[in-house]
Amino acid sequence: MTAGIANGVKSIIPFSDKEECMLMAAKGYLTAGERNGKKIDGFDLGNSPFDYMQDFVKGQDVAVTTTNGTVAIEKSKGAVEVVIGSFLNLTAVAEYLKTQKHNVLILCAGWKGKVNLEDSLFAGALTAALKPEFEHECDAPMLAETSYNEIKKDIVARVQSSSHAKRLNRLNVHKDIEYCLKHDEFDVVPVLRGEAIVRL
Repeated sequence: MTAGIANGVKSIIPFSDKEECMLMAAKGYLTAGERNGKKIDGFDLGNSPFDYMQDFVKGQDVAVTTTNGTVAIEKSKGAVEVVIGSFLNLTAVAEYLKTQKHNVLILCAGWKGKVNLEDSLFAGALTAALKPEFEHECDAPMLAETSYNEIKKDIVARVQSSSHAKRLNRLNVHKDIEYCLKHDEFDVVPVLRGEAIVRL
């Protein structure tokens, strides 16, 4: 989603339900989605950041559904504000959060309710970037930050051994993993405004 907003997508509406997302095509939305890492048949886009870098996507509204990310966003809608973060916009998100007068809860999308390595590493990177303005409320962010600091110098190789990387490799998706681990490719802060994710 970060790559989409950074590359000129007008808005992204997340759906946890595939059928609801598909119905948005009739309203002029592009549809994007994956299940178990695979692009959904009949959708315009999958979940690869490179899908969002195509020229025809710029200026468009996109309805998206994913196995984990859109479910996490749906569960977050009661928050004061929902900010979409990744390694690709790490510093931009951290600097924005430092200006806010609220506690920060980092919700990792994970994989079907289970811990996911790259999401946990991002949580650790963001936790580190929020210092000294924020302190750990419990031990979970400390564990994530410690893991990130241990792995960050060799992050691509270490993440390649994760279950999600192996899952994507079985689908012949290789370049997405390395790309999504790049730090600060974009200076954008996607936020949820109503039902849509837009650029702050």
